[in-house]
Amino acid sequence: MNTRFLLMILALMAGTLGSHAGADVAGDFAAANKLYAEGKFADAANAYERAIQSAGSAGTASAALYFNAGNAEFKLGHLGRAIAAYRHAALLTPRDSEVLGNLGFARNQVQGATVRPAVWQGWFGVLTLNEGTLVTAGALWVWLLLLTLRQLRPALVSRLRGLTLAALVAFVLGGTVLAVQATSRFATQTAVVITGNVLARSGPFDDAQTVFSPHDGAELTVLDRHDDWLQVTDGSGKIGWLPRKVLDLLPGA
Repeated sequence: MNTRFLLMILALMAGTLGSHAGADVAGDFAAANKLYAEGKFADAANAYERAIQSAGSAGTASAALYFNAGNAEFKLGHLGRAIAAYRHAALLTPRDSEVLGNLGFARNQVQGATVRPAVWQGWFGVLTLNEGTLVTAGALWVWLLLLTLRQLRPALVSRLRGLTLAALVAFVLGGTVLAVQATSRFATQTAVVITGNVLARSGPFDDAQTVFSPHDGAELTVLDRHDDWLQVTDGSGKIGWLPRKVLDLLPGA
């Protein structure tokens, strides 16, 4: 079989599978929304979870899907699951006032120590990683084009000096913000407690001594991993190990 023809077949198959997956996600999302409107919040939460799993496999997860899932979980009193869903939504739409408002409201219901993003992290998180990359790349290309134009038209050097400097400053600032965003996203991981009656232990096993008990919805910083256990801190200096199943992992703020 011709190699080019085989590649075309594979591409068509991938496109077909992707369209089917997208249709499944849309169908699950619509069904979950209907259940939510009927007040069947437990069924809606389960349907949203199925849609999120399907969307994750297809790479089509949306802020609206996470946001609605968070609303359903909040209606059920599941603070941790609601906060985790809102935070996933906020990563996709960091300037959405409804997402941020609901996230803040849910956070205010959580008892005990919890890790909150610093104010400066909120400033750097105004743009998504994709938006920050585009802004930085755009500033770089404008700066390079201006430098090229100055070489081609020496008479314009004085007139373009301010624009060239502004483009350079924009590139440097954009690169700095992007680096901070990437470090926060990939170097630091946050875990949200998604159930009640959780005991953090001194070691990664069930018989270890209890160190502290984070509440449902507490946001913790992940320090280490061992098998199905995560070492976390609640930001007050307490450190302990929790089983992975009681946590929802998400990137840093």
